[in-house]
Amino acid sequence: MGTKKKTKPSRGRKKPRTSADQALALDYVRAWAHPTPPPEPSADAVDGFLPPHAARMACGGGANVLFELHSHSNHSDGFLSPSALVERAHRNGVTVLALTDHDTMAGIPEAMSAAHKCGIRIIPGVEISALHSPREIPGAGEPVHILAYYGMCGPSRFDELDNMLLNIREGRYLRAKNMLAKLNSLKVPIKWEHVTKIAGEGVAPGRLHIARALVEAGYVDNVRQAFNKYLGNDGPAYATGSEPFTETVVQMISRTGGISALAHPWSLKNPDAVIRSLKGAGLHAMEVYRSDGKVDGFSQLAEKYGLLKLGGSDFHGKGTKDETDVGEVKLAITTLCSFLEMARPIWCSAMKDILLKFAEEPSAANLGKTLKFGQLSNPDGFAPIDSGTDVVNLCLSSWLSYDDMEDVELEEVRSKLVCYAAKT
Repeated sequence: MGTKKKTKPSRGRKKPRTSADQALALDYVRAWAHPTPPPEPSADAVDGFLPPHAARMACGGGANVLFELHSHSNHSDGFLSPSALVERAHRNGVTVLALTDHDTMAGIPEAMSAAHKCGIRIIPGVEISALHSPREIPGAGEPVHILAYYGMCGPSRFDELDNMLLNIREGRYLRAKNMLAKLNSLKVPIKWEHVTKIAGEGVAPGRLHIARALVEAGYVDNVRQAFNKYLGNDGPAYATGSEPFTETVVQMISRTGGISALAHPWSLKNPDAVIRSLKGAGLHAMEVYRSDGKVDGFSQLAEKYGLLKLGGSDFHGKGTKDETDVGEVKLAITTLCSFLEMARPIWCSAMKDILLKFAEEPSAANLGKTLKFGQLSNPDGFAPIDSGTDVVNLCLSSWLSYDDMEDVELEEVRSKLVCYAAKT
């Protein structure tokens, strides 16, 4: 009989080395997410295999760069205020948070203020309700949600986007009433006052608010059961609102300086047809990653149509055990790098448009519009009417990273404001 070979006791798996590409991607993302550069590593910390900047990972230079690209507050159907959401994200180690409430950006200013205190960055976002209807028949088609991501300054041509969102929200009121009427016909009466109380003052009621009312009234055990039994897309109480067509939404996002991404495509009946149509309209990305990993079929669809693969928790703060927590979906550093490489030129162009509009008519009133979303990091003591260039310089230092600020096209904005300041 042969003797068994002795095996050495395992000391744990070695951590895989970080490739040079990953190291460069990390530097690129960190430069945007953390404008203040980290300390240089000591000579002892440098791994000879990596370029020196990559060794920052080994010396505690903030190696973990965590983006959360899909979250909701109580300005739509989330349970937490924007401030509470930001605080939770910060506790969970999130570096950059996209607030993507349904059909509203009303929570962004509060999130910006809270994030400034926490030291994390906010990506102003919104999840827009739409209908995919190949024949463009109003009120008919498959419900689709499209995420929009904007730079720190928010959307250019904001009034256009806001009018679209307002129309959708107004349609949500009618939609909710139609759903309650259908529930009543099913002998499941829910009072309108009950739903609006759950939604909160000024918040357009959605399906989740009705689902919560069904739970509180004792008709179902939980929100998931409410959707499965009554409110799902094929449910007996489902109703549509005044959602625009998907292609219109994607084109609006592009026109206002945003990045568009298809949300939770696994909920679609015919995802290939929807994605093909949206790609033709200018779609940039789609969700592929979830807390349970990459959804292979949709990863292949993203590759087929040349779309960036993204993902997020879709956090609502319901407090249930099965909910994915904010920051739980961790995207690879190379994915984040690709996202920013795509987004930053688009965001810079939108920022230029916003500042040029201010330069055409500098005033305190227009300054308020300019700063609707983008907070200034150090606004103390500057007077925009006396020196319009201060607005540009402060906006740039607050909204952009150092390399973005070197964009020579922005000299046109500065020149206009210098001329204005000379006349005052």
